[in-house]
Amino acid sequence: MIPMTVEQLYEKLCSKAFQDTQSNLFYNFFVYLYQADKEFEMREQIDRIKDNIKRPVNNVDVLTLDIFEEFCQFMDKQSFGKHPSYLEYILDKDRTKPDDVTRVLQLKANSDAFMKYLHDKIMEHVNKIDEYIRPYVFMYGLGNIYPYLRTSNLLNRYEPYNRSERYKIILFYPGDQSGSSFNLFGDLEDNHTYRAIVLMNE
Repeated sequence: MIPMTVEQLYEKLCSKAFQDTQSNLFYNFFVYLYQADKEFEMREQIDRIKDNIKRPVNNVDVLTLDIFEEFCQFMDKQSFGKHPSYLEYILDKDRTKPDDVTRVLQLKANSDAFMKYLHDKIMEHVNKIDEYIRPYVFMYGLGNIYPYLRTSNLLNRYEPYNRSERYKIILFYPGDQSGSSFNLFGDLEDNHTYRAIVLMNE
């Protein structure tokens, strides 16, 4: 099997059967693979899918989360000592202690606090009551947040907060798959990802 095209992905997202979150028997993480050099085009496609699927024929309101941007906002909202923004503090320290900063960012990105931050955003979205249905969360920016947070760690760390009966998470991954592992940018192995289903052209 080969990866889905964007058109095939959109068709699947429009499927009433796939929109049914109660059908999530085990895991609700789905991975859409694309070439890393198509990052800009993929961002445009994500916006286009979000806009098109919200039209009356589907009435689907998708939450899109740029994981890297969300992490930056998460860090910016935290204070550190006299510093109102942990993000600004850590970026200033990066000039003199880059290795220490990398370790701190890895700890923060893999923390329960960041996972809960993502969870709260997702639940605020899916709990809205209006004319739309909200079965999907799109996550992207996985290449930008590396090496602070690996995709495999995101799947594992988010699991305690996951509400598989409420939504499906579509991960847009710039790389390919080899066995049960992902290869970020087609080169960097990202460990086992048994919790995710790769979207393939069946």
